[in-house]
Amino acid sequence: MRVKTMLKVWLPLLVVMVALACGSDATPAAPEPVVIEKEVIKEVEVEKVVEVEKEVIKEVEVEKVVEVIKEVEATMEEEPARSPLIGDIEGITVLTDFVPASYSEAPELAAMVAAGEIPPIEERVGTEPLVIRPIHEIGKYGGVWRRGFIGPNDTANAIRAVNHDRLLFWNPEGTEIVPHMAKGVEVSDDGKTTTIHLRKGHRWSDGAPFTADDFIFWYEDMYLNDDLNPVKRAELTVGGEQAVFKKVDETTVQIITKEPYYVLPTYLSSTSALSGHARWGRSALGGFAPAHYLKQFHPDYVQGGLDAVMQMAEAEDFDNWADFFKQKNSVFHNTELPALTAWILEKPITEPVWVMKRNPYSIWMDEAGNQLPYMNKVQMTLGEDLEVLNLRAIAGEFDQQARHMDLQKLPVMLENAEQGNYTVRLDPTRHGGDAMLCPNLNYDADPEIAKWLTNADFRRALSLGIDRDQINEGLFLGLGVPGSIAPGEDTIYSPGPESEWRTLWSTHDPELANQMLDGLGLTEKDSEGYRMRSDGQGRLIVEMQTYLSFMNFTELGEMVKEHWRDIGIDVDVRQLERSLAAQRRRANEHQFHVEVTWGAEDMYGHPIVFFPSGSSSCFGPKYGVWFQSNGEAGAEPPAQLARVFELYRKGMTLPDKARAEAGKELWRIVLDQVYGIGTVGQTPAIQGVRVVNNNLGNTAARHINSAAKDNPASSHPEQYYFKCLPERDGSCP
Repeated sequence: MRVKTMLKVWLPLLVVMVALACGSDATPAAPEPVVIEKEVIKEVEVEKVVEVEKEVIKEVEVEKVVEVIKEVEATMEEEPARSPLIGDIEGITVLTDFVPASYSEAPELAAMVAAGEIPPIEERVGTEPLVIRPIHEIGKYGGVWRRGFIGPNDTANAIRAVNHDRLLFWNPEGTEIVPHMAKGVEVSDDGKTTTIHLRKGHRWSDGAPFTADDFIFWYEDMYLNDDLNPVKRAELTVGGEQAVFKKVDETTVQIITKEPYYVLPTYLSSTSALSGHARWGRSALGGFAPAHYLKQFHPDYVQGGLDAVMQMAEAEDFDNWADFFKQKNSVFHNTELPALTAWILEKPITEPVWVMKRNPYSIWMDEAGNQLPYMNKVQMTLGEDLEVLNLRAIAGEFDQQARHMDLQKLPVMLENAEQGNYTVRLDPTRHGGDAMLCPNLNYDADPEIAKWLTNADFRRALSLGIDRDQINEGLFLGLGVPGSIAPGEDTIYSPGPESEWRTLWSTHDPELANQMLDGLGLTEKDSEGYRMRSDGQGRLIVEMQTYLSFMNFTELGEMVKEHWRDIGIDVDVRQLERSLAAQRRRANEHQFHVEVTWGAEDMYGHPIVFFPSGSSSCFGPKYGVWFQSNGEAGAEPPAQLARVFELYRKGMTLPDKARAEAGKELWRIVLDQVYGIGTVGQTPAIQGVRVVNNNLGNTAARHINSAAKDNPASSHPEQYYFKCLPERDGSCP
């Protein structure tokens, strides 16, 4: 068949190109280590490159020798034959107890200071800046980071790259929470009070102080406002009651709950509704917001109240004040909105060129005292479709881009790398489903289909009918792990050994699948061998909706359709535009939806797509609403799913170790019930095929690829820099 032909052509070529890439002169040399006036320990690290069977010796300055050795040993033991395009994880270091003796700034900001347009840098960053040690070296100012995007709905393009303003973040390995916008966070011994310490002198991008008042305004006037947030979030519902925000002083906020809330630091560091203004402002969520700016659009603060705000809203073609307010609070649309991010909006996402410029009040700083970011701007150019974006990347028109890059174009990317002056790096995910078949457990438009979608043995049989090895070779170039949607065995909530949970109901066993379907009473077949509906209404056909974005889900759907032919199940594969597919999910109209198990390796960091957790859940939007509303709306789930919800909520109240055990039990239920049918996971297909300009410095050989941690934000792009710029350096090689 076509897949086998493709493999015969591409895989040998890929092997040759990977080998060439390993020895290519286009690969940038490792920069010299920065000399810092503090004691460090030198370690000699041995890198083993399997394909060429040689050792490369280099010296690397590290602070924790034992941790680095463990990481390298684990990599060699667990992934002895991994692609040479997959490097070792690298990242910045947050220096929590260090402030540079003096500060420096970009030339353009120095000129603005001289012109009296902005205050001196000491007044802009305060006394407690966020100081980091760059990945490789101190950088240089200047340049524009070129990227591509696919339209006004591609907001995550910036969220995952440059719009990160979480109070806490993660270390490069994704194993430890570290300070970020907040100087620190403390959880009381009983888990009921979490205290957030802000940085003294931290300011919004317009110069206004960032204080506890921004948290209280968000909580009292936005989150608790039923027009802005009619359904309260599960992240803030503890013991059946909403958490309470309390101002202690200008730089101290407390979040107080009825029951222990040990999970809160994870929520503050990941993608929850408390993970920052930039990600969540347009939804009136985030945990904080610029009160001094937004009050002018809020009925409780505007003279004339709701009538006055509605006049403003109608003047901008909004028919309600809530949507108008949310638009004013969107970092993607409103160029006047104050922000905390390293770059702030210059041209909105609705323009063909979406631009973010340097934030003069950026709190980031390198250890030499240089205010970050190094790069002046981030410029995203609209691509008509995914093919156009990939062709531009192959032509060397992007400086670093992984979003929307097609794994199947990897051979072509490698072939053109030298001419395009870029390097290709692969960042595999840790979740189990880079392409998951998601059954809608709430589907009710066709009672016959609904009956089977909610039947665990039916789902198990369908899962057993899939040839995952063929999918892995055909769509993922053999780089993935076939099986269930279980997270990687090395992740905190992994249910257990891969040999047990990766393969549960996920081996290719059409004989057993047919036996199970027969046992369900689906024994009657038509002349083509397809099973008939039990209600006598003809052939049993299930609909599978797909969309084109991160990989070719439609081709995957067609492959599954061929596999299921062998077990007598017919499939109608329907490709939709991504936003339309999302609308159908929210409207409870889909039967199967093909999706990524985003962030499933960290269920509290990104609990969106491995059980029904929200109103757009592909597993069942009504159950998702029930979960989010704490049972006040939506549909009550059956016993097994109710247990999943119970375990998740219980985990919110438990310390880390106990929460991990609850999470493992939760995963075992999800996998046994086959709430999601896995195909292949732990590949670089989902935002992990990274094209990097060889002139771009401080990029990681590999960074965490995770929806919970956000990549490339996980490698802190504010410290990327251009090694050579003609306008800065005179001439470049």
